[in-house]
Amino acid sequence: MSRESILAAIKKNQPEQQALPDLDAFRRTGPGDPAAFRKVIETLGGQVFEISSYAEIQALIAEHQPDARKIISLQEQYLPGAITEWEAGDGGRQFENVDLAIIPGQFGVAENGAIWITDVEIKERVLPFITQHLAIVVASQDIVPTMHDAYAERIAHPGGGFGVFIAGPSKTADIEQSLVLGAHGAKSLTVFLYTPKP
Repeated sequence: MSRESILAAIKKNQPEQQALPDLDAFRRTGPGDPAAFRKVIETLGGQVFEISSYAEIQALIAEHQPDARKIISLQEQYLPGAITEWEAGDGGRQFENVDLAIIPGQFGVAENGAIWITDVEIKERVLPFITQHLAIVVASQDIVPTMHDAYAERIAHPGGGFGVFIAGPSKTADIEQSLVLGAHGAKSLTVFLYTPKP
């Protein structure tokens, strides 16, 4: 049988066109639930602190990350005195001794605790993965209900060249079905859920 006859037979036996499913049933109206978002993050092994001012971050870091020495904070108001700009390095090696990175998140997803991060915020893609501990600041008003809402409304037209959802600390249970945190990324995730005072 020739190539042309095979292709002709395939073309002749194409299934009928079907309308795409209506996905609007998955859409939610209104904002996501910060309490549900918090519950999922904590279930995944992370911790959430609700703050009304960035000034609260410093005391929380001192209490919960007392051993952190090399701290990068991508926005100075998160942690005054921390490193805000990194020295030039080769392939991210300048980050290998970072104890804690504090970075902004664009938004969070209530149904699974995922936080959307892009290279617009972090510039160096390796930072959230190579740091020993990761803290993300996200506004409570920027919580969406579902991943469908996240894709349909927030990242349908992404502005950066790189984006990733981060949900909880790095973990795996592949080895002897034993849960290991920090297997291939940050050992812990802290979320500062920011709600400014009215």
